[in-house]
Amino acid sequence: MNLAAEAKQFLRSTRSGVLSSFSAKFAGYPFGSVMPFMLDHNCQPIVLISSIAEHTKNIIANPKVSLMVFNASNIKNAEDLHANGRLTLIGEATQINKNDADLVARYCRYMPESVGYLAMHDFNFYRINIHQARYIAGFGKMGWLAGKELACEEIIDLKNAEKSLTIAQLETSMIEHMNADHADSLLAYCHHFYNMQPQIASLIGVDCDGFDVEAIVDDNISMLRFTFETPIFDANSARMAFVELSKAARA
Repeated sequence: MNLAAEAKQFLRSTRSGVLSSFSAKFAGYPFGSVMPFMLDHNCQPIVLISSIAEHTKNIIANPKVSLMVFNASNIKNAEDLHANGRLTLIGEATQINKNDADLVARYCRYMPESVGYLAMHDFNFYRINIHQARYIAGFGKMGWLAGKELACEEIIDLKNAEKSLTIAQLETSMIEHMNADHADSLLAYCHHFYNMQPQIASLIGVDCDGFDVEAIVDDNISMLRFTFETPIFDANSARMAFVELSKAARA
């Protein structure tokens, strides 16, 4: 796996970061904030922030930010953080439509604790459009990546472009279908790929690179990431990818 693919997979696996912005109050100084985030279907971070927060005031004055992301649940050596993977994204934060129903639904699936914030008028979504990224996989394995290397470029079938729906447009129906009709497959994925036997496994998100499952074992909730062998871009390729995973899980 090349560095860009590994960095993208790492980014897809985490929801925790530190957002750094340029301080509007103390000119020239950086300002860091612990920041949960969700990725959109193009692998760009989405954050929900209050208009009265310092980092929001900073972003309004200067949209250039940095987001350092890490996987808190996968830190093997907490005493030596330099031995763990991390990814620093630099880009520009742009406010986006808070009333986008699909975006709100996706955010609430990934960040259910934030539902209350969405009802408040002073909280808004911002997308960080990645310009460059610095990925450190461990000692001796690191490098700079262009933002487009982390994006999810869709393959368009020109003959069927008008008939084809994007994965973003298909996500809600796929989630409803899998959770209603293929709950057994989701449980099988968890057992085969993670050696877990959850009582409940629910699909919460699908993107071109894979999907995320919320697994509950004895009241403990885990977020499990599954990666497709090849990217998916339409209903047919998505169906084939899930079928192949089901075959592997039952082999």
